[in-house]
Amino acid sequence: MNGNESSALAAPAVGRKPVVPRRALRDGVYDAILERLLDGSTPPGSSLGIDSLARELEVSPTPVREALVQLEHTGLISRVALKGYRVAPPLSPEQLAELFDMRTILETAAVERAASRADDLVPELRAAHARHVLRAHRVRKSRGAHGGPADFSDLRECFAADWEFHLTIIRASGNRFLLRTAESLSAQVHRLRQTADHGTTDIERAVDEHAAILAAFESGDPQRPLVAMRGHLAAVARRVSHIP
Repeated sequence: MNGNESSALAAPAVGRKPVVPRRALRDGVYDAILERLLDGSTPPGSSLGIDSLARELEVSPTPVREALVQLEHTGLISRVALKGYRVAPPLSPEQLAELFDMRTILETAAVERAASRADDLVPELRAAHARHVLRAHRVRKSRGAHGGPADFSDLRECFAADWEFHLTIIRASGNRFLLRTAESLSAQVHRLRQTADHGTTDIERAVDEHAAILAAFESGDPQRPLVAMRGHLAAVARRVSHIP
């Protein structure tokens, strides 16, 4: 290949727009709409108009349309013939039960496999837990002494750190298919946040339960992490379902 051919491959075709900026724009629009879905500002059943969202976000309709198609796959929104996109209803009690059943099956399987790699896992899990504690502290600070509403960006970061704690264990299982399945569930975990009462959070309890899981891995007893993870998922399920 001569220099001219190499330059031709390296340079974008005349008039073509670079792919990366468009993808970054679409991802930014996706995140902006997702935040609206999860912060309670667009309740279930709300209409999501492409043109109106484009005006509000100051972008063209194309990245909005692409983001809505992507969000439809998460189950957070649905497309109704002749009516456009709407925010999906919250998960039903039956769907919540099935989701936590699936998470329990998947995450206990991951814990069993990760327990044999505890020496390598524990430092990573400590770091993931520390990030979760930091994000939770920021939420508590933004809520103030009287427990006022937190800024949703802090909540979003805290929820992401919470889920990353779980993913750290699942990665340590050494099973790529468990990890892929868990990552595919992340959208349903988003729906779980959508279902939860936005006026309250289970952040502090989750931090404490994660600390118990970490301590269980640190103990070297392969059964303790299983018990701790099952207890945590059962407690989250009760809180989301508003069961005492």
